[in-house]
Amino acid sequence: MLSPLGFSLLRRLSDGELHSGEALAEASGISRARVSRLLKEASATGLKLERARGRGYRLHDAPPFLTREAILRGLGPGGRGLGLEVADVLDSTSSELARRAASRDIHRQVLAAEWQTAGRGRRGRGWTSIVGGSLTFSLGWRFDRGAGYLSALPLAVGLAVCLALEGEGFAGIELKWPNDLVHHGAKLGGVLVELSGDALGPSLAVIGIGLNVHLPAAAQRAIGQPATDLAAVAFGRRIDRNALLGRIVSSEADMLEAYARRGFAPLRAAWQRRHALHGKAVQVILPDGGKVRGKVAGIDADGALLLASGGRTSRFVSGEVSLRRP
Repeated sequence: MLSPLGFSLLRRLSDGELHSGEALAEASGISRARVSRLLKEASATGLKLERARGRGYRLHDAPPFLTREAILRGLGPGGRGLGLEVADVLDSTSSELARRAASRDIHRQVLAAEWQTAGRGRRGRGWTSIVGGSLTFSLGWRFDRGAGYLSALPLAVGLAVCLALEGEGFAGIELKWPNDLVHHGAKLGGVLVELSGDALGPSLAVIGIGLNVHLPAAAQRAIGQPATDLAAVAFGRRIDRNALLGRIVSSEADMLEAYARRGFAPLRAAWQRRHALHGKAVQVILPDGGKVRGKVAGIDADGALLLASGGRTSRFVSGEVSLRRP
């Protein structure tokens, strides 16, 4: 696994110039042998690192890495009052925020990582993170209300991401109940909300978001389900990850403030217009393994999925949804 110190070497190489092992060692306060070992680990990131014998190291086609200053420039008015930290390497931004919550206030705190080594999705699944090719971040948000009021929070968060992407010119992005962003049926991103607190409130939400920006073909194949990235949606247009992250975080802050005041009901129509599966025949796989088939009839004011089947409409608050095969 690439260490934070190893990642600091990659940042030094991100200018695309040739750097000698001696210069890197001196700047980092370590030995040349350790520089060599750390940069060997860099192959795990998928970045193109050249080792020129007797001359040094060069990083080819390095994307601009995430920086706090560049993200702050992209935040705009919606980002006022937010705390922002960027880490090079973390196991999971959500796990780290949850650990911090035990000893400090994480309300309105945003934590982004250039590389997650153990990113998490729903139902215990992993989340693939690509150095320079992903946006993985989490925010902490405190609500006066309890878990029942926050049942539709993943939908509201997904809608905020979608609105931010639309504002940046990414067309055709849809939402899949309850927490996915998709494009032409392939997964583009996901939301994971973890709640703690009293049943009637207050509650603390740790909101994790992952987006594929540049997903290599090998990574797409390894995911095990149809996946895509913003590069495919942008048709070659340059994507500034720092500015985009700022725009998304600002949209999230606005959405969370609105949700705290009025709940999900005012957002329902906007979410439903973007639902990739609305009106389609689907199969819902329940947490206990049971399966229910029907046609998506919408979502209710609490964010539950409405499924029409056999002349009746059923309501689902959890489960996996897939298109029903003819």
